[in-house]
Amino acid sequence: MEIKELNFDEIGYWSEVKLDIIKDYAKEYSKILSSQKNPELEHVYIDAFAGAGIHISRTTGEFVKGSPLNALYVNPPFNKYYFIDLDRKKVNELIQIIGNRKNVYVDEGDCNEILLRKVFTKVKFEDYKRALCLLDPYGLHLNWEVIETAGKMRSIEIFLNFPVMDINRNVLWRNPEGVSLHNLNRMNSFWGDDSWQKISYSKTPDIFGYEEIIKVETYKIVEEYRKRLKNIAKFKYIPQPIPMRNTIGKTVYYLFICLTQ
Repeated sequence: MEIKELNFDEIGYWSEVKLDIIKDYAKEYSKILSSQKNPELEHVYIDAFAGAGIHISRTTGEFVKGSPLNALYVNPPFNKYYFIDLDRKKVNELIQIIGNRKNVYVDEGDCNEILLRKVFTKVKFEDYKRALCLLDPYGLHLNWEVIETAGKMRSIEIFLNFPVMDINRNVLWRNPEGVSLHNLNRMNSFWGDDSWQKISYSKTPDIFGYEEIIKVETYKIVEEYRKRLKNIAKFKYIPQPIPMRNTIGKTVYYLFICLTQ
């Protein structure tokens, strides 16, 4: 197979920074879990939006390893790898690149269903299994049930993309009444309920005494989501997320890491 035959996504430098952060963490995570002997723990890597495995740098034009390939090169290695993507073409390209490896499982489909039905059931705390899971959607394509399930299992640590660009562009408008039902439902699914609506807006009287609806600062919404990760999903440690900014300094998304122990 020639890599040049395939059609890979272009990524900005902020995505390259994210890939480096996850790669370095995965290396240390695997090192610690591999050294655990009493009891021995099987540790796996999960990528719910795996893509084709390789990207093209928008900055340099060169090939960049995606998170699946970075994980496969980690030493000491993970015991198993689970890669999921909704795009059949990307799944096929990823399979071609990976080759025939018995400890790598690639699924095509909706990760919201596959994670709960097929993957998380294989990494139970009581079975001495542990997982590092990357939840990196392009937008509001992830259900809260997945995140809450991962947290309450106590065996799964996650990197999570909080997609503020999609949220600000399609949901948090100055006039919330103009937002489509489709986008409201997407936000409800990502958040877990509709409580974000009260959090995201405040009402203040204008000079004529009428109430004016004002959208709160984005960081306040992100902080409320961090509280949900701790208080509802029951992750034990959630550091302040990292704002990932584009070339003009605008935050594209926040990168959360949620720890269980």
